[in-house]
Amino acid sequence: MTENTGNETVLVTGASGKTGRQVAHAAGAAGFDVRAASRGGAVRFDWYDSSLWDEALRGADAAYLAYMPDIGAPGADDTIGAFARRALELGMRRLVLLSARGEVQAEPAELALRESGAEWTIVRATWFMQNLSEGLLLDGMRGGELVFPAGEVPAPFVDTRDIADVVVTALTDASYAGRTLEVTGARLLSFREAVAEISAAAGREIRYVPVSAKEYGGMLAEFGMPPEEVACMQEIFESLLDGHIEHPTDVVQQVLGRAPRDFTDFAREHAAQGVWKV
Repeated sequence: MTENTGNETVLVTGASGKTGRQVAHAAGAAGFDVRAASRGGAVRFDWYDSSLWDEALRGADAAYLAYMPDIGAPGADDTIGAFARRALELGMRRLVLLSARGEVQAEPAELALRESGAEWTIVRATWFMQNLSEGLLLDGMRGGELVFPAGEVPAPFVDTRDIADVVVTALTDASYAGRTLEVTGARLLSFREAVAEISAAAGREIRYVPVSAKEYGGMLAEFGMPPEEVACMQEIFESLLDGHIEHPTDVVQQVLGRAPRDFTDFAREHAAQGVWKV
């Protein structure tokens, strides 16, 4: 991974999230002055509150953009475009956007960044390994089952630490400006196979229970997710989990000069940490 030698400041949005936390760590290790921004952090940031943007942006040289709740959500394109233009007005030069591989709903937001005038890189990632070790799905996994609308479709799961290393390389290496990088793991696993690997590593039975996107949307609503977000997520699951993104890429190898982290190693590492204990 290329190191930053100019004491530059990088703004990391969503710095408490799955990828933002890893990007902040990797950027710090690469020599950046990291400005970690989130709704509840020392640097406050909210995509839905533009009054917070200027304070987060001023004096920063580059930014990592992780849009919440999803890059394909309605209005994400307008917000990303407005943020990028404001960043340029305040002197920022580099923006790296996290997008979702194969998610057609993400295309408007990607286009908004490309047309903003910024020096951009788009990192399209496939399913995170860490979706199974933290966040919304973890409680179910600890309870002994993963209920998810993925059927038996395989995916090249990627470790968020690999995403972070690619992002930081894109921030430091100008040759990645104006490029879209599709980041995946090297091996295909269905969600059933992934859960089986975690079950073996954790030494306890965890079942995979496939459901329809509509059924899963109902579950999200029961968890308290707003109706408009439920509708967005249901549409994404219906269109994304159909097998059209099942092939791996070699982007991690090309960008970082090493193989991506393997799912088996991820499962063993996190099981040793007690992530899936009851």
